[in-house]
Amino acid sequence: MKKGIIAKKIGMTQIFDEIGNVIPVTVVEAGPCVVVAKKTVETDGYDAVKLGFNDIAEKKLNKADAGQFKKAGVAFKKYLKEFRLEDISGYNVGDNVTASTFAAGERVDVTGISKGHGYSGVVKRWNAHTLRATHGTGPIHREVGSMGSTSSPSRVYKNKHMAGQYGNEQVTVQNLDVVRVDEEKNLIAIKGAIPGAKGSIVFIRDTVKA
Repeated sequence: MKKGIIAKKIGMTQIFDEIGNVIPVTVVEAGPCVVVAKKTVETDGYDAVKLGFNDIAEKKLNKADAGQFKKAGVAFKKYLKEFRLEDISGYNVGDNVTASTFAAGERVDVTGISKGHGYSGVVKRWNAHTLRATHGTGPIHREVGSMGSTSSPSRVYKNKHMAGQYGNEQVTVQNLDVVRVDEEKNLIAIKGAIPGAKGSIVFIRDTVKA
């Protein structure tokens, strides 16, 4: 990975290319982020930079969190994220990382927390089909059905699709196109949908795919 940035999801819209094709895009506010710390192979065993995003009052941080900002001599930030990069020589503590880090035409991976749907049944969670809505089915037409367990193995196999918590987990969508970058407003338009609700925090990196 060569670069990364912390961003806030603004929402989805559509834009038109030069020949009039409609492109669905997600707009994110990418930075400005500040370099809070650098980690090197000599001191930590790997190369990385720690970025901070979104100003916050010192009284809302504990002493440990506030201390690293004071040590770096930068403003207090609400969100921190470490990005492991191949080359960190171009970064120094206190530097600003803005949307101009990325350019239109590049491809990125976006990581965020998906929308939570609470405790959901198998039809909603796993797209299972319902039972036949005929006489005799009773009030269980949306239940999971047979577990397929007999005297052997006398148990339910691991990873059986069952009801449970749906969403609210880390999701990464890979290989998305950067359609447009507004350096003045620190906005990036990314083709397609990305995880998370409006206003949620996402992490953007250059894609790991060729």
